[in-house]
Amino acid sequence: MIELPLDLVDDFLMDYHVAHALLLLFVLVVIGGLVTTKSMKVLGINFALFGLIFVLTPVQTHPVIYQFLGLGLLVVGPMLLVVARN
Repeated sequence: MIELPLDLVDDFLMDYHVAHALLLLFVLVVIGGLVTTKSMKVLGINFALFGLIFVLTPVQTHPVIYQFLGLGLLVVGPMLLVVARN
């Protein structure tokens, strides 16, 4: 089994915020939703849900720019949901 020193892992992870993990999860969910369903409704729900998650995440855990990203996703998500046909 490979054993990494804890300091090496800690130094790598200290450069990232909670919002970086949420952003990576958002990108993976959007790509997965587009590949599997190709539905604009699923995309709109994903946008709105992750917008809500970004807005509700405490500001102390990430920069404020992610709050604005959440607000933008909260606006775009319902618009995609309404415009979707399928």
